[in-house]
Amino acid sequence: MISAQKIQSLVEKAMPGSRVEAEDTTGTNDHFQVLVVSPSFEGKGMVERHRMIYGILGSEVGGAIHALSLKTLTPSEAEKRS
Repeated sequence: MISAQKIQSLVEKAMPGSRVEAEDTTGTNDHFQVLVVSPSFEGKGMVERHRMIYGILGSEVGGAIHALSLKTLTPSEAEKRS
């Protein structure tokens, strides 16, 4: 089992300077919605960004994490959405 806080911690540790918000969408610790705002995403497409997050979470995806919804933005993209 993994928690939203653990996901947030793993991503923040691997991507310093990022803002990460993780939410357990069902209360069962296996379906998560995660927002990551990071300068590391500059110049990268959505697939590459998502692969970065999957790489950080490793075997948890498809194991403890049954469903994962990702929103990955650069700081400037996040600012435009505000």
